Amino acid sequence: MKKVVILTIVTLVIALFCTSNVFATENILNSKTTSQLVQLSESQKESIADYQKSYDSETYGFVAYVLNQIRLFSIPFCFLGIAISAIYQYVIGIRKLDVRYKGFYTMIAFVTLFVIAQVLPLVFVIVIKGFGRG
Repeated sequence: MKKVVILTIVTLVIALFCTSNVFATENILNSKTTSQLVQLSESQKESIADYQKSYDSETYGFVAYVLNQIRLFSIPFCFLGIAISAIYQYVIGIRKLDVRYKGFYTMIAFVTLFVIAQVLPLVFVIVIKGFGRG
């Protein structure tokens, strides 16, 4: 326990001396970067407008856009979670059984999240377009 505390204090002291102050100025972004950010923002607004036109409603279009973004970003998040869970289950879990079960249960949770995030936009489309408003 003493070694961990001493190692933590030494690491904090080294990090304290190795950091440098960074002061923000007004002209950090050049014109090319700002134009790219504006283009990105405009393309996202156009995408939301396309969804709103497709669903004939602001609310449904925005929800469909958000569900699509969740679907896209859940793929790397869930794969990373599954990989970490596999490490817990198969590498660390060889020595400690409680960690092995923790890895197994978190893997099941990430797979469940992945399936829900991938199927939810489809269910939304079926309910809204098929049953809801025709």
